[in-house]
Amino acid sequence: MSQERLLQMVISILIMAEFEVSDRCDIRPRSFDLVSKRGDLILIIKVVSHIDSVSEDVASDLSLITWHLRGTPLIIGERTRDAEIERGAVYLRNGINAMNVATLYDCLVEKVPPLVYASPGGLYVNIDGELVRRLRERHQMSLGDLAHLLGVSRRTISKYESGMGTTLDIAIKLEEIFDTAVVEALDPFRYEKPPSERVPLEPEQCLSDLARMGIELHTMQRAPFQALAMYREETILTGYGPAQKIVRRAALIGNISEITSTRAMCVIKNYHKRKRVGKTLVIGEDTLHSLEDGSELIQLIDE
Repeated sequence: MSQERLLQMVISILIMAEFEVSDRCDIRPRSFDLVSKRGDLILIIKVVSHIDSVSEDVASDLSLITWHLRGTPLIIGERTRDAEIERGAVYLRNGINAMNVATLYDCLVEKVPPLVYASPGGLYVNIDGELVRRLRERHQMSLGDLAHLLGVSRRTISKYESGMGTTLDIAIKLEEIFDTAVVEALDPFRYEKPPSERVPLEPEQCLSDLARMGIELHTMQRAPFQALAMYREETILTGYGPAQKIVRRAALIGNISEITSTRAMCVIKNYHKRKRVGKTLVIGEDTLHSLEDGSELIQLIDE
């Protein structure tokens, strides 16, 4: 399937699931392709054919963006390096969950969560360890009895009951032995991992005033906005640079900010006017230099 077709399928699924969907991020290089929102759930999505093509740098950018936008990163693809992605399975690439479009459809439209996660060596599931322990005791089985039936060690049974995941085959055997479902559904949209530390990029000189104004700045490498500016509880998606580079980004930055309930600003070098492109405030360096603190900038953006 072509990249374009894959992306269109993802957009269709999000719309069917009643998500607000951003414009496509068609600026290269890019760490994500779409931003979507339904209620409190914000998904920041990277669409690729091979999920192993998502590099550590892309994942790092995606993780940082997601953390500050209070969203969930997600990779949608068709295959790994060695095989096609299984329907109903969640894969992990550089700390970010990945799945195919069929699994995305099941989760968002049919509301059927995945049960299986892929890990080195095969497909695994999470089981309710406490339930397994109660079922074992109810059937008057020792750890050794159950271990014998499953073909594993007593220590392994103890680990299962303490919450360790297991293979799909073992989970099926457990459910057959006790005639009870013990597999726990996965939540692929739960993401609480803080971004990994990295050496920050040096921001352009035109944004040096932000630090003076008490604004925290996080530079991006592969996003349509070059920085996330944080002031108290407010987030400003920020672009900066020469006019020919920034103007085409301004509308997309504003569109993403609308989906994520943030603000949008572009600072253009050698620019002495003030205007709006969609939701994005476009100003010059001199305007930024004239502001005293972050609250003045927020007020200017909101005017």
